[in-house]
Amino acid sequence: MNIAKNMEAIFVAIIAVAAAASIATAAVPAFRTAPAAAVTTVASADAAVMHTVHVSAKRLSAEEKIAL
Repeated sequence: MNIAKNMEAIFVAIIAVAAAASIATAAVPAFRTAPAAAVTTVASADAAVMHTVHVSAKRLSAEEKIAL
């Protein structure tokens, strides 16, 4: 019977413990630098492949946009 009277306090305490645990276990990723060998390696422009996407569709008019 006493637990039913203090259910709100128990709920708040559980939320506080969960929040503290999530903050305590949240890891901030360390800043990582590239290895020295990777920094000095530069790809030539002709070796790089640029992928392009061509979209062949007409634009909707204002009336068609409203209809959607």
